Amino acid sequence: MQPTATVLVYSDDANTREQVRLAAGRRPAADVPRVEYVECATLPAVLTALEEGGIDVCVLDGEAVPAGGMGVCRQIKDEIFDCPPVLLLIGRPQDAWLATWSRAEAAVPHPVDPVLLADALAGLLRRDAHAAA
Repeated sequence: MQPTATVLVYSDDANTREQVRLAAGRRPAADVPRVEYVECATLPAVLTALEEGGIDVCVLDGEAVPAGGMGVCRQIKDEIFDCPPVLLLIGRPQDAWLATWSRAEAAVPHPVDPVLLADALAGLLRRDAHAAA
């Protein structure tokens, strides 16, 4: 198991980014590596971080403005070679079909539920570890 995993958290709202960090914590599950966070408040910052590499999972806020996480997800899936898996924060459970359209690997609804978020993030970290092996 790698010593740490890097998780990109995108939202224009600093409170949402904080909620994600606090909900997932430093280790979302016992069988995944410790997590370090890279926070981004704008689409250009997301693209720069992904182009630099080293991101294991992205958590994108579907309610972010002006670039919502669903559109950002679809864009990075098209433009970033070997794009990391994406966990999308959706406004309501009924928006899960939009998360599928955006090609996100997982989605959890707002407000952030720590158990759901940590489980979904850990699942993507496990999946990323299997793909790397």
